[in-house]
Amino acid sequence: MKIDSPHTPPLTLAAASFAALGSEQRLSVLRTLVRAGPEGLSIGALGDRTGVTGSTLTHHLKLLAATGLVKQERQGRSTICAAVAYDEIQALAHFLMTECCADAQTPCEEHPHG
Repeated sequence: MKIDSPHTPPLTLAAASFAALGSEQRLSVLRTLVRAGPEGLSIGALGDRTGVTGSTLTHHLKLLAATGLVKQERQGRSTICAAVAYDEIQALAHFLMTECCADAQTPCEEHPHG
C-alpha cells in the first residue's frame, strides 16, 4: 500500500516508530520528553521522572533515537535528551486516523478524521 500524503509516514516508518513505542517504559520516556518540551531533560532527570535508569534507559533511548523520535546532545558533563519529532508523532496519529471508518456501513461523525 502506497501512502501519498506528505503528512503520513510510509508504512515501514510508521511500523518502526510504533515498534519503538511498543514498550511501556519507552512510551513513558517519550511522553515525559514531550511534556518537558524542546529543552529536554538530562539523563538523570529523565530517569528520576520515569523510574527507568542506567543501561535500561540507555537502551530505550537508543531505540527511540534510531527512529528519530528522540535526540541526545552533550552539554558539558550532561547528556540532554529531547523529543524532537513532534511532527512525526502527529503524523503517526494521522496515519492511524486517515482511513478511520472508511469501510463502515454508516458514516462516522463522532470524532475528527484525517
